[in-house]
Amino acid sequence: MKDIWKDYDPGSFFDELMFAKHQPRAFSFKLLEYLRCMEKEAFTQRVKESEVEMLERGITFTIYSDAGNIDRAWPFDIIPRAIPKGEWERTEKGLKQRIRALNQFIQDIYNEGNIINDGIMPAEVVYQSKGYRKECHGMTPAHGVWANICGSDLVRDHEGTLYVLEDNLRVPSGVAYMLENRKTTKRVFPELFKLLNISPVDAYPEHLAEMLASLRPDLSNPTMALLTPGIYNSAYFEHAFLAQQAGLILLEGADLLVGDDDYVYMKTIHGLERVDVIYRRIDDDFIDPEVFRPDSMLGVPGIMRSWRAGKVAIANAPGCGVADDKVIYAYVPDMIRYYLNEEPILSNVPTWLCRNDEDLQHVLQHLPDLVVKPANESGGYGMLVGPHSSAEKVEEFRDLLINDPKNYIAQPTLSLSVSPTCCDETIAPRHVDLRPFILSGDDVYVTPGGLTRVAMVKGSLVVNSSQGGGSKDTWIVDESRQLVEED
Repeated sequence: MKDIWKDYDPGSFFDELMFAKHQPRAFSFKLLEYLRCMEKEAFTQRVKESEVEMLERGITFTIYSDAGNIDRAWPFDIIPRAIPKGEWERTEKGLKQRIRALNQFIQDIYNEGNIINDGIMPAEVVYQSKGYRKECHGMTPAHGVWANICGSDLVRDHEGTLYVLEDNLRVPSGVAYMLENRKTTKRVFPELFKLLNISPVDAYPEHLAEMLASLRPDLSNPTMALLTPGIYNSAYFEHAFLAQQAGLILLEGADLLVGDDDYVYMKTIHGLERVDVIYRRIDDDFIDPEVFRPDSMLGVPGIMRSWRAGKVAIANAPGCGVADDKVIYAYVPDMIRYYLNEEPILSNVPTWLCRNDEDLQHVLQHLPDLVVKPANESGGYGMLVGPHSSAEKVEEFRDLLINDPKNYIAQPTLSLSVSPTCCDETIAPRHVDLRPFILSGDDVYVTPGGLTRVAMVKGSLVVNSSQGGGSKDTWIVDESRQLVEED
């Protein structure tokens, strides 16, 4: 397959697998040598096999458009992204540190509010956040943990420095695709898993079930369910997959009711049966029409009353989205110092808070060079990527910033790392990020690696599948054990 690789050149970008043209990194040497030695026809056949695998297993996602909802096969790139285990161990520690601080922050602001009282964070940053829910005041979920499932997005710059781009704490998605990517890679490249020592990821459903059960320590065998908005949701495949893999009952809001005793019950052909733990994949706005949006047909009337009474556990807890706010993101390093008395292991991307006059003036002066994000959007929507935007778009955002500066942050346009990717009969560098998944209950578990997302369009920095992105299997490779075996 050398003819496909001969022109591969990451240029000035940090490459995840190569430190220079035709020069693999130590931990990816065996992987790249294997791929390079394959005949082009054999490699192309593996690509086709991976596509068939995804289609036959029904691995899809939904794109919402004006023309209707379109189900598409999950976009998967066959060349894995590898990370050395030594680096990953530090990253894992940093993610555990970060989620501990975030959970302490959420617990604090719904109770004592010490971080505000001590002047570490302005009150209005918290109370004006779209994710803040006054209805959660005074609550303490099991273990003091609000964000039980977190997907933190990591990016690497041109020097190879790893940054946390954002924390997804409301209803983070993608873990099913991480698991399916691994299954597909194992089926098309089984020999590579014998050649390399790659950390497994298939224990996630078991850890998820254990974490959810720990939210009702008073029960030896709690009944657990996954609450989905239904088949038309973009992540419904994942909802059904996780329910099946973790042994959860897949339910919609209409399948549940809250009794006069404040317990949650599911409707069955045998009558009502109690549900003790709910992994919800519905945003706060829609979870309880008695408390939030009265027009919601997705949630369960009275479920907030049941949760506040301690008669059902909900993961992630209502109100945890306050820490999903991109303005509050800028304060996470201060949270770590304040709550844990530690220096952050993982850094934030440098961030300007447009609510501060000095930061706003800097952003307005350098707008064509920056990335601008609204506080509460996700999925790559509502943002400006200055260097890739038209002059008209830049001026549109200038007006938005002047009229509502508190709703925006800005960051430098990082030269995101790249990884070799299959592109139209050749291999080319494409920008990537990484979403590891963190489970928090009575302990913290981090997936070894996570979901690597790929901007499939040349030059694009947008990795979201809803906007044309793809994905890769992520390998945590123990290079030290390989060296011992070789000796």
